[in-house]
Amino acid sequence: MRTSNDERMKVSAITMVYKDYWALSQWYNHHGRQLGYENLFIVAHGRDDRFSELCPKASIITVPRKLDNFDRNRGAMLNSFQAGLLQSYDWVIRTDADELICHDPNRYGGLIEAITTQDAPVLTALGADLVGLDGDAAFSGHYSKAVASRRPIEFVLHGVKVAPRRLNAFPFTMPQGLYLAHLKYANLGVLDEVNETRIAVGSSDEPGRPGDGWRKADEDAKRFLDTFWSKSELPWETAEAEAYRTLSVKPSRNEKHSVVKTRALKLSFRTKLPAWFADLRI
Repeated sequence: MRTSNDERMKVSAITMVYKDYWALSQWYNHHGRQLGYENLFIVAHGRDDRFSELCPKASIITVPRKLDNFDRNRGAMLNSFQAGLLQSYDWVIRTDADELICHDPNRYGGLIEAITTQDAPVLTALGADLVGLDGDAAFSGHYSKAVASRRPIEFVLHGVKVAPRRLNAFPFTMPQGLYLAHLKYANLGVLDEVNETRIAVGSSDEPGRPGDGWRKADEDAKRFLDTFWSKSELPWETAEAEAYRTLSVKPSRNEKHSVVKTRALKLSFRTKLPAWFADLRI
C-alpha cells in the first residue's frame, strides 16, 4: 500500500442531486476539504445553475430529468460513472447528497488515510441519522452502506452486487472509525422542502418510481422523529461500540439479488456526537 506523500493515493467522490441545496453545500464543503474540491463530481438531475454557484470547483455533469424507472436508471448510470472514475482514481466514494463520509481523527490522519489504508475492494461505513444541529444522532443499519470502492462493482440496495458464486465469500469490510452521517433530518428547517420533492417523484405515474418512503415522505419523517426521541440516550463511546459490534459482522447475503450489505437492524438507542465532529462545521 502506498503511503508516502509523493505516492499519495487519489480519492474522488461522486453524488447525484436534484435541488436539495443545503445538503449539497454540506457535501461539497466537507468532502472538498478532505479530498480536494477538484476531485468532486456532481451529477445534476436536470439543469440547475445554482449548483455551480454552491460548488464552484467541482465537476458538474447535467443529465436529463427523467423519472421513469428512476432508481434503476439512476443506479445503472452512477455505477458506470463510478467505474469510469476508477480509471483515474484509486478509490471512489459514492453517496447521496445528504450523506457525509467522516473519520475519527483519533484513528486516522484524514479521510484519505481512512479509505486508502484498507485492503478490501469495497468499504462500508457505520451509518448514523443526525437529528437537528445540536449533535443528536442514532446509528442505523439501513444507512450503514457501501460507500467506497477501488474496483468497478455495482452498488445496489445499499450494498454491492456480486457474482452468485462469490456471494458467500465476498469480503464485508466496515473499518472502525469510518462513518456515514445522514443529514436528512439534520436541518429540520429544510425538511419540508425536501419532502415535497420526494412526494412529487414518488407520486408520479412513471414506471419504476420509488416506493412509499418517497410518496409518503412527510408521514415517514414524522414516524422517524417520534421513534428517534423515544430511544434511550447513551454516551458516544458506548453507543458507537455497541453499534459497531452489532453491524460490522454477519452481513446480509441476499441470494435473490446477489447482494452483500449490512443487516438493516434498528437499534434502540441514540447518542450525542463527540466534540471532534464539530470540525465538520455542519
